This record gives sequence, C-alpha cells and structure tokens, in this order.
Amino acid sequence: MTLKSDNRPFTPVAIVDGMRTPFAKAFGSFADVSAVELGKIAVQQSLRRCGLSPEAVDQVIFGNVAGPADAANIARVIALKAGVPQSQIAHTVNRNCASGMESLLAACNAITHGEATAVVAGGTESMSQIPLLVRPDAAKLWGRLARAKTMMARLAVLKDFRPRHFKPVVGIELGLTDPVSGMSMGETAELLAREFGISRKTQDEFAVASHAKASQTQERCFFSGEIAPVTLKDGTVCDKDDGIRHGQSVEQLARLRPIFAKDGTVTAGNSCQITDGAAAMVLSSAKGLARFSRAPLGHITGFAIAGCDPRRMGLGPVYAIAKLMKQTGLKLDDFDLIEINEAFAAQVIACERAMASKAFAEKELSQSEPIGVLPMDRVNVHGGAIALGHPVGTTGTRLVLTLLRALRDAGKHRGLATLCVGGGQGVAIVVETR
Repeated sequence: MTLKSDNRPFTPVAIVDGMRTPFAKAFGSFADVSAVELGKIAVQQSLRRCGLSPEAVDQVIFGNVAGPADAANIARVIALKAGVPQSQIAHTVNRNCASGMESLLAACNAITHGEATAVVAGGTESMSQIPLLVRPDAAKLWGRLARAKTMMARLAVLKDFRPRHFKPVVGIELGLTDPVSGMSMGETAELLAREFGISRKTQDEFAVASHAKASQTQERCFFSGEIAPVTLKDGTVCDKDDGIRHGQSVEQLARLRPIFAKDGTVTAGNSCQITDGAAAMVLSSAKGLARFSRAPLGHITGFAIAGCDPRRMGLGPVYAIAKLMKQTGLKLDDFDLIEINEAFAAQVIACERAMASKAFAEKELSQSEPIGVLPMDRVNVHGGAIALGHPVGTTGTRLVLTLLRALRDAGKHRGLATLCVGGGQGVAIVVETR
C-alpha cells in the first residue's frame, strides 16, 4: 500500500532488522559508558544480525540530543568506531525527543532519492554524561584567569570570584526546559493534567500498568530479541533494562511527592525515567534486499510531523496523527498495535482524551469530527518509557523496533509509532510487516 506523507506519495522503505542496548537508569550501570560506545554497540550488533558487513553500508545517520563536546558529529564517530569505511558518509540529526525517528526518516529520504541502498539509522544518548556547566559570568572569569600571564594578574582575577561562580549549572535540567515557554517538560505535563482533569490516581494507575506490562514482557524474554548485551569495564554484562519495577503498586506510587508543582500530580513515578541507551536499524532499498538471506522485519510506509504550542508539547502526537490521517485516509482502528512514548502518564492520557474530543478537533485541528478513540488495549502492549526509560535521542528508534517485533510476534500487519517532542512538535510513523 502506497501512502502519502506531507501530501506526497511515499515509497515504502524496508527495515531489515535492528538491535538496541539495554536501557539503564542514568548515573547507574552505564554512567561511564559514552554515547559513542553505546551507539557503536548498537550499530555493530544490528549489522551482525542482518548479516551485512560494515563495508556495505552507504550511510550512517544517528539521532542525538545532548551532543558530546568530544564527538560533535557523533554519527560519524560511531560509524568509524563500528568499522564503517572512512569513505562512507555519516551525519547526526536532532529533533529533540524524536531524533531517533528523524534518523529513520532521513534514511528513507536518502534511499528513495537514490543516494543509498543500505543505511544504518538510530539514536544514542548518555544522559548520565550530560555535563555540568558554569554560569556565563563565571565562564568569563575563568577565561580571564586563563589569559593572565603573571601571578599579580591572576590574583587580580581571583579576587573577583564569588561563591556563586563555583555553583554548577546542571546541564540535564537546562536541556529539559523549553527556552521559549520557560517551562520544564514536567511543568508542561502538569498543565495538561489540569487542562484535561487527569487525577493523580489515574496517572499512577497508568504508570503501574506500564511497569506490569514491561515486567511480563521481560519475564517472557521478548525484549531479549532486540537487546545487545553491554560488557562493562569490570566485566559485568548488562543484558536487561533495569528500570522496570516488578510488583509496582498504586499504593507505593501514592507516597511520592509531586516534583514540578507543590500542589501538582506529576511525580517521578508517573514520569518517564532518565535513561542511557542506544538503538540502530538497517534500512534498505527494494533492490538492496536481495543481499539479505531473509525477509525484512517490515517497512516504513508513511509519516507525518506537526507542530504545536510548546507549553502543551505533550499533545504533539495528536496533531501529528491528525495530519497523518488526512494524508493517508487511515483511522485509528486500522492499526493493529500502537506505540506512543510515555513521556508522562498525564501526557499520554491527555492525548487519549484530546483524540476523542469533538471540541478539541474543531478548535485545534480545524476538523468537524474527532480523531477517534485510542484503543488502549493495543497501545504500548509491552510497556513504555515510564518502565523502560527515555534516552531522548534513542527512543524514536526503539519505538519502531519494538513495534515491528511486536507486530511480527502477534502475527499482525500495521502499526503506528508516535511521540511528543520538547519544544512543541509531534511525529507519527506508519509501519507494516507485509
């Protein structure tokens, strides 16, 4: 089936297969593992799974948000360390939380325009290694100190230092705050919780369900089929996502305090976890599939990207899905499974209610009928970011990988992967297994 994306015919692009690292809670197991190393592992293991040599890769495209200072074009560094020849090209993309999806769409673009037949695309993020920063006035003082040539000149600079100049700026907090609205991502979730009347209990129940589904999935080893183990310096092998809380209860979550507003409802327990991890997938043109010994995992058959108010960035999937529906003629019922990133429980529930609202459709989407009822029994059937975590540059790739594997596992055909994006955007991708 040939769908349309951005009102143009979209040629389906094959996803041969892919792999990801385990997702590890930030400042934990992967605290000393760089985003480059995580990405390298994902690329090497994806190529190995597909039986493709690094020499056969035309391009490497990776999503990354907190670009490491020592790997500015991190995709290129990953490609070279993974053994891809230096003659082959690589570039990094950043669409905040959708960076891992943006890399897949960039790969589709390269393939459909005849620029490549085989592309490795993915995302990587070490949220543990997002650096501490210094205040601008402190940076100036340190610069003056570095330029001072004599002891007297250095003492003249040192006398201007104050205690505030030694207090670091936490880079991860800065990155999770929208500079346009001035709101942190958690504050945008609080706004949606109030707007859509989403109670604390409802959010906690959603979070418990996410952990329960992920726990069951981990116990039956479904995730093992997409995880490449990571060996740490001390010889420890990490081969499982470590954020899943087995036996999590609503009563336990109810004891947590709100973290974004004193009288709020959003807590660490009903929000996504801050996580490290990487994922990669091998995409191929139709002609290029002949080199593989088996059928592809599936195809990307359509997509849509939409913008929205940064203060309500969590509703990004609603706008993207509405745009996708107009372009393709598909309905929510046409999807056998749906993956929507769980940035916050309140955010996903708000999307569910907005999609079903006629008033929202008329006011926000300029359409007379609502998008429809989100079939929650088909949404995130293996749990989501509340349980697994959200390494921001990686999640978009992970959603598509898990979705295609879930469709295959269930003998289903069509899936929808979507997420909200900090800064007020949404992305929605259609995948099909046959």
